[in-house]
Amino acid sequence: MRRPTGLPVTTRVQGDGLGVMVQTPATRLILFNKPHGVLCQFTDGAGRATLSDFIDVPGVYAAGRLDRDSEGLLLLTDDGGLQHRLSHPKHKAIKRYLVQLDGEPDDAAIARLSQGVMLKDGPARVVRTRRAVQPGWLWPRDPPVRYRASIPTSWLELELGEGRNRQVRRMTAAIGHPTLRLVRLAIGEWSLRGLAPGEWRDYRSRSTE
Repeated sequence: MRRPTGLPVTTRVQGDGLGVMVQTPATRLILFNKPHGVLCQFTDGAGRATLSDFIDVPGVYAAGRLDRDSEGLLLLTDDGGLQHRLSHPKHKAIKRYLVQLDGEPDDAAIARLSQGVMLKDGPARVVRTRRAVQPGWLWPRDPPVRYRASIPTSWLELELGEGRNRQVRRMTAAIGHPTLRLVRLAIGEWSLRGLAPGEWRDYRSRSTE
């Protein structure tokens, strides 16, 4: 576990397009690379892996969520107002994902993600999408994605301005290519760069007052 150093007593934290401004004593913002199979909560009566298995910091809570079977960047804070502004859909924090798909979507299927697909809770669209390849820095998933020699897989990088429940998975299923693996790379200006699965660090703003 990576142990953090403390933040300055008064910290200015800005999120890309969020209007987030924090100037409260000892406000804490933690960046965590959530492994596959970990719940975005600190307790679980069924004995499943939770945040408490990795983060021993009292009073912080997840700002937004990742599904248990998804990986990547999760933000945690002890500031309720900041938590709300980071997670509430009206602030439209841009979230960037790397997605492995079952099969290889054609250009028309990829275009549908930008044009919009209809889900049970209404229409949804991505802000930006592009074809990608599995990056060399990406860690192996545990357990690995099931390999099927007869069905190829492909990768997309997606950006969303909202975060509905399992939205990426539902959108790729709607174009006929279910998500096999999902890794959140960034939320606004914050990214998981430099964090291995299960590691976390305190965020230091680029300007302090």
